[in-house]
Amino acid sequence: MRLESVSIKNFRCYREETTVSMVDLTTFVGKNDIGKSSILEALEIFFNNEAVKIEQGDANIYSGSPLVSITCEFSDLPSKLSLDAGAETTLAAEFLLSVEGTLKIQKVFDCGKRTPSVEVYILANHPTAAGVADLLDLKEKDLQKLVKDQKLDTALKGNPGMRQALWAATKDLELKEVALPVTKPKEDSKRIWDQLESYLPMYALFQSDRSSRDSDGEVQNPMKAAVAAAIAEVQDDINRIQEKVREKAELIAKITHEALKTIDPNLAKELTPQFVPPTAAKWTGLFSVGMDTDDGIPLNKRGSGVRRLVLVAFFKAEAERRLKAGTSRSIIYAIEEPETAQHPNNQRILIESFKTLALEPGCQILLTTHSPGFASDLPTASIRFVTRDADLQPVILEGADVFGEVAETLGVVPDSRVKILFCVEGPTDVAAFKSLSRALHTADQTLPNLALDDRVAFVLLGGSTLKHWVTQHYLRSLNRPEVHIYDSDVAKYAESVTEVNLRTDGSWAVQTNKHEIECYLHADAIKDAFDVEIVVIDQPAADGKSVPRIFAEAFSVQQHYDGVLGDDKAKLRLADKAFPRMTAERVAERDPLGEVEGWFRRIGAML
Repeated sequence: MRLESVSIKNFRCYREETTVSMVDLTTFVGKNDIGKSSILEALEIFFNNEAVKIEQGDANIYSGSPLVSITCEFSDLPSKLSLDAGAETTLAAEFLLSVEGTLKIQKVFDCGKRTPSVEVYILANHPTAAGVADLLDLKEKDLQKLVKDQKLDTALKGNPGMRQALWAATKDLELKEVALPVTKPKEDSKRIWDQLESYLPMYALFQSDRSSRDSDGEVQNPMKAAVAAAIAEVQDDINRIQEKVREKAELIAKITHEALKTIDPNLAKELTPQFVPPTAAKWTGLFSVGMDTDDGIPLNKRGSGVRRLVLVAFFKAEAERRLKAGTSRSIIYAIEEPETAQHPNNQRILIESFKTLALEPGCQILLTTHSPGFASDLPTASIRFVTRDADLQPVILEGADVFGEVAETLGVVPDSRVKILFCVEGPTDVAAFKSLSRALHTADQTLPNLALDDRVAFVLLGGSTLKHWVTQHYLRSLNRPEVHIYDSDVAKYAESVTEVNLRTDGSWAVQTNKHEIECYLHADAIKDAFDVEIVVIDQPAADGKSVPRIFAEAFSVQQHYDGVLGDDKAKLRLADKAFPRMTAERVAERDPLGEVEGWFRRIGAML
């Protein structure tokens, strides 16, 4: 399941209901104490209620209501649910989806109590017509009576089938969005919720200001997340164990019932066991992993910078592990201020690890930051700007219209050392050109290394990161000469090339001789990065497939994916893993005419 949005109401500063959409990598930016962490902590309360527990003081003090509402919307839903006696159904068949076809789960906490209680609802476009509005709460014998009364031609066994027959026989279901309670022991509504709980994403929150206890903080949290991820991967085995326990419990209950009838038949009319399987959080709590460093010194006794460095290593390792493992259970990593106590190099490692993790199926990353350096390299599509309105109520903004305000708030400014603007199509092109220039620079120091040279600023024509957006909107007004290198796969780019080359300010533009930048990769670089062997071609094959598509198909087979990796994700993987493995020798072998070297030599002459 994938988190599409979260809506928060009456929680701390969020008095009015506030909804924020989520993507694979979502970054909350804003000033201190503006409400960023409250979003991540609301999600922790929704999924676990462990690292952060709901308290009486979490209800907004100005609203006058003790009820806190946290609603999560999900996509990528389970295709079927299994109820008792092997009856199978779907969320759509039970009218448990929203109008948009998503699953909305709402948890309402009563903070008026010393220990807040919780009620769970599914907000669904559900029948409200008289006689068919509460079918999920009816027992089998009640459904049978309704079917018989209406003389419907359907089997009198299996609750889902009887419900669907009753709904189908109703002329107007009067569908409306309603809140269906699912935590009360009311027949199938409760059973469906028990099923759905096992499909919810794992949620791991890493807070910025933790103590140094063995039981908490950066020391324990990565290991807790590792345990949670491991448990998620053996969920099928756990389900089998729980089913065995349930069967044994029901057998013992049946035997006890028979024995009771022999003692006093009047007491033995009904004896039904209510089996409640343990939640994923309870399974996770069974395990604890400690870590010692050199000379047996516990990690929690080391400095905060070292402990946060463990976090860097964890996410780097987890990105690589999930890339190889192809895990199926979804997980959400939420990290407050990941740049805290980290050297800029480690911050870059973190950013790249987050980007790689976010590419993995079933993995989402949520971040908070107020660091201009860290925010600059994050995708603009991920940014959610948290601010306040005239009444000091939190407002969450997204989209290109807010980037100017984000840049001003965080203090993101263009680098005054820039002499050349290098304009490319997308973020994968930036990584490719940096890697290719680094490889050639290693063999010939007269060529620039664009990965380290601050005199060259990349401008993404789509403004894909905040830093690129700032560069595009501010530096271009300073009339720096521009270099444009486009793939040759889009014919209309030829007009842009001609237009740039007509300028008289030293700017120039070309299109690649090969189909696209990935065609300059060496097959050995791809083999080293992914252990996948493909033939790298200069132009699309007869079937129209170019290098990203050829790689995507081979890689998807290797990873046992159900489908084929999309071209965009294939390009991101190649940019992240394969291009850095290019060497001067490999560039020369793929480009014997020296086209690539010519680009960088021409750029070097402009510096």
